Amino acid sequence: MKRVYAIEEYCVGCRLCELACAVAHSKEKDFTNPYRIIRAYKREFPRPMPRALVEEQGPLSFSLQCRHCEDAPCVESCTTGAMHRDERGAVVVDTQKCVGCWSCVMVCEYGAIKRDLVNRKAVKCDLCPDREIPACVEICPNGALVYEER
Repeated sequence: MKRVYAIEEYCVGCRLCELACAVAHSKEKDFTNPYRIIRAYKREFPRPMPRALVEEQGPLSFSLQCRHCEDAPCVESCTTGAMHRDERGAVVVDTQKCVGCWSCVMVCEYGAIKRDLVNRKAVKCDLCPDREIPACVEICPNGALVYEER
């Protein structure tokens, strides 16, 4: 299965991956048009949430998102079955089933699952199922994110 991998040496911490992710999951969807990016951030409520987060540790920065673990503790801990694997093998959240218990957030050792407190749902990387390449990978100007099978 293809996954997103970060190459820390190339990341400059610009956070464009966060922005592209949030807009790709907004009503606007188009992160290539600056006007639409601003419209998504300024006019949508709730404001679109990125599924990726740039972490900075000393001189290194890198994008942190779900690793779609083979043995995913988040899937095992989900009492409603909202957290599951899709047909591609990606770990995804069915927001219709998610009750906001946050058990998945607590067991994720990478901190890759976030709480959407407005909608009371878990939010995480879904590898942009409607796109050929995830938005974060496509927008990264330095090639610090790659989408590949390893």
